[in-house]
Amino acid sequence: MKKIVYVTGCLGFIGSYVTRLCLKRGWYVKGIDKMTYAANTDLLDEFNKYNNFSFVKCDINDLEFLYECDYIINTAAETHVGNSIVDNNDFIHSNINGVHNLLELIRNYRAEGKSIPTLIHFSTDEVYGDIDTGMHNEEHLLKPSNPYSATKAAADQLILAWARTYNLPYVIVRPTNNYGIGQYVEKLIPKAIKYLELGRKIPLHNNGSPVRTWLHANDTAKAILTIIDKNKSNEIFNISGGFEQTNLETIEKILKIYKMSFNIDNIHSHLDLSYSRPGQDIRYSLDDSKLRLLGWKPELKFDSELYDIIKYYKDKFIW
Repeated sequence: MKKIVYVTGCLGFIGSYVTRLCLKRGWYVKGIDKMTYAANTDLLDEFNKYNNFSFVKCDINDLEFLYECDYIINTAAETHVGNSIVDNNDFIHSNINGVHNLLELIRNYRAEGKSIPTLIHFSTDEVYGDIDTGMHNEEHLLKPSNPYSATKAAADQLILAWARTYNLPYVIVRPTNNYGIGQYVEKLIPKAIKYLELGRKIPLHNNGSPVRTWLHANDTAKAILTIIDKNKSNEIFNISGGFEQTNLETIEKILKIYKMSFNIDNIHSHLDLSYSRPGQDIRYSLDDSKLRLLGWKPELKFDSELYDIIKYYKDKFIW
């Protein structure tokens, strides 16, 4: 049966992968995007080739009406931790107030006699805070340590409260660090490539020691389809690639590819380790065994995908 889904943030990084897979399924996708600096407007050319796609340029805070649908997949968010430390107003606006508006719109479905869609909300592994050893599971307390993760944790709590009070169906997903082609250049991997292309040193916080778990955005999108296929609701799922390394190790892999393929020598001369970030989390790690019981597992390997990602940014991006 063909489903009708809204995807907010459909021109963003993760949202575009979710949109693409839903369209390929033949589902009707109603895309919503505010089209901020991080939106990839070229994606509209791709998505508009599908007869089952429609698009509205809109801030989720300003939405006043939603057509009947099966799912609202909310990927719209401000996501850059560093930006949230400098000025967190946009993060509160999008990540908290925007989610509140979506919840109220869904609540109004019942008053209007419509069937209630399930809200699938993208949270983050950062809501748990860091962990020295072991992994966080879905039952662990939320201990965010920066403004970005605090706004995402607040949105999670809003959803749980609205679900209990108003009986609204939901799924909260908490993915680890996503990577892949199409990510905006403020994020670690494309930012490193940008700095190399510009002949600048790559800045790394805390000597590159923070540990992150990497997950390809296409695997993240497939996790969403798995949750929908299994008809899950009123649950929280971690999504983890299961592959962790320090930020320094990530950048060293990029530099080694540059050295082998693009003739860059003395790779450590391209690093600037003088930066420190307030509230820096040292290590994130998630237990996603609950999701894997549904039959999902990551398919794409970080080391195998990295060359194509570097080549994409070198060839396609205008710095």
